[in-house]
Amino acid sequence: MTRPAARTRRQALNELLGLAGLLMGGGLLAAQGSQTLAARPAGGAANAPAARPPRSPATPAPARRDAIGTLDRNLITAASGGDQALVARLLAAGASARAADERGHSALLAAVQNRHLEVARTLMLAGADVNLKDADANSPFLLAAATGQADMVRLALAHGADLASTDRYRGTALIVASQQGHVEVVKLLLKAGIAVDHVNDLGWTALLEAVILGDGSARYEDTVQLLLDAGADANLADREGVTPTRHARQRGYKTMVKMLMRVRGH
Repeated sequence: MTRPAARTRRQALNELLGLAGLLMGGGLLAAQGSQTLAARPAGGAANAPAARPPRSPATPAPARRDAIGTLDRNLITAASGGDQALVARLLAAGASARAADERGHSALLAAVQNRHLEVARTLMLAGADVNLKDADANSPFLLAAATGQADMVRLALAHGADLASTDRYRGTALIVASQQGHVEVVKLLLKAGIAVDHVNDLGWTALLEAVILGDGSARYEDTVQLLLDAGADANLADREGVTPTRHARQRGYKTMVKMLMRVRGH
């Protein structure tokens, strides 16, 4: 008679433990589910600072730059690799030439970075933005100027390049091109009417950058002459009051000193 009673108590205990396990398991699953949803990028609210008030359910979450489709991401990859045929097919299939990934990296920026001129042309004709900046404030136009791609710069100018656009140091395309001594690019930009005496966050103009950051070689001499011919102020000093002429003299750039003095630099 005691054996059935013992079984009943054991069964009751097992049922109780089983019910507790189910409840605990359900709670863990619910917690895991909520973490998974919170980590998803769709809403963006999980990454918001704690001090912000909770978003109203009626307020739509802001669009995220990384919310691009497979076609768009494949387009960036194809452009980076210079596969023009694949780029054309992806565009025809609905990929957007203006799409950018989570870093703001577009297919056009990838093409410029890897010097794929014809791919860049295809993308620009499809509506790619030559002024779209990534997280580091690089745009296809600025990058083309900085890397001396004269044909790419010419193409960008024909597709709406913003001459007033600046990089993270507030330097224009002319400043970054002069810094590197890219003579052909400097010619194109000056002909397009870019501001010759723009001052960046370092307190330097294109002329100062050509003198200070150049090596005094022929390409930098040509850059300096082009800037002076375009009306660059030879006496516009840096933040310490040092003029381009003094910088050139300190570095022993005799030809540059003569150029600067001919326009009354001091």
